[in-house]
Amino acid sequence: MSDLGFLFYTYLFLINILSFGIYAIDKRRAHYHCWRIPEFVLLGLAVIGGAYGASMGMWLFRHKTLHRSFLITVPLCLVLWLLVLAWICYTNSPSV
Repeated sequence: MSDLGFLFYTYLFLINILSFGIYAIDKRRAHYHCWRIPEFVLLGLAVIGGAYGASMGMWLFRHKTLHRSFLITVPLCLVLWLLVLAWICYTNSPSV
């Protein structure tokens, strides 16, 4: 694997961990009626690569599951990022 590939996969891993953690923090703040993380930040994390972490945070914490914008944007971003990963794997696979 090239250095660029390693950096890309490391980025995706870290952004998904961050996204999952931010959803957990926002759910905790919602439970205690504290200051909340803006929705554009939560959705933005999914857009920039944290869609898997966001979807796992939504599912595990039952957070933002009734908001239409989240029910559309997060799964759409997840599918798009999976397509990007599939394309990268396909184009970088050795020829047979």
